[in-house]
Amino acid sequence: MLALDYDNLAEDRLLALAQGGDHGAFAAIMRQCNQRLFRVARSVVRDEDEAEDVLQEAYLKAFAAIGGFRGEAKLSTWLTQITLNEARGRLRRRRPQVGLEAIEAAQGRGGEVIMFPKAPASPEGEAARSETRRLMEAAIDALPEPFRLVFILREVEGCSVEETAAQLAIRPETVKTRLFRARKLLRQALEAQLSSSLQGAFPFLGARCERITQAVLARL
Repeated sequence: MLALDYDNLAEDRLLALAQGGDHGAFAAIMRQCNQRLFRVARSVVRDEDEAEDVLQEAYLKAFAAIGGFRGEAKLSTWLTQITLNEARGRLRRRRPQVGLEAIEAAQGRGGEVIMFPKAPASPEGEAARSETRRLMEAAIDALPEPFRLVFILREVEGCSVEETAAQLAIRPETVKTRLFRARKLLRQALEAQLSSSLQGAFPFLGARCERITQAVLARL
C-alpha cells in the first residue's frame, strides 16, 4: 500500500483520518494550522514560550474531542476557538482582565494613551529591518487584546473579514471597527515606513513548528 501524502489531502479526508486516531493526520493538521494558531495564542499571552505551551495544550484538548467535531465550522476555526479559550484561561489565572468597554471608554475620553516605541528615522540594511520588525511586534503587543487579535488575523495572517469574524465569534461589522481602531493606534506611533515589516512578524516556521508537532504527537 502506498503511503498517504497527508499534506495534500483535502480537509474532510484529514478530519476523517484524525477522528480515527491517525497520528499522521494529526501531524498534517498541525503543520497546516501551527503558524496561525501560534500567532493567535501569542496575541493573547504576549510571550512566545507561553504561546507554545498554550498551543500544545490546545491541540491535546482538540484531538481528545475531535471525534465529536461535526464540521459545522471549518476545522481551523474550531481549532482557533480552542486555542483562544486556552490562552485566555491562562491569562485569567495570571492577572485580572480589563473589559473592552472600559478600554473604549478611556480612549473616547482621551484619558488613556497607549505608548509605543519610536521607529528609527531611516532603517538601513538587515539589522535595521530586524529592528523595524521588533518595533512593529512591540507596538502590536501594546494594542488591547480585542484589537490585537483582529489585527493579527486580518493584517498579518491575511484572513478575510468573514473568516476573522467566524474565528473570533464576533460580527463582521465589529471586525471592521476593531481593525480601524487598531490601525489608527499603530499609525499614530509607527508611521508609514514600518508597514512593510508586517508579513514577517511573529514567524513560526522551521524548528519551532516541528517541535510543537513532535511534542504533541509524543503526548497523544
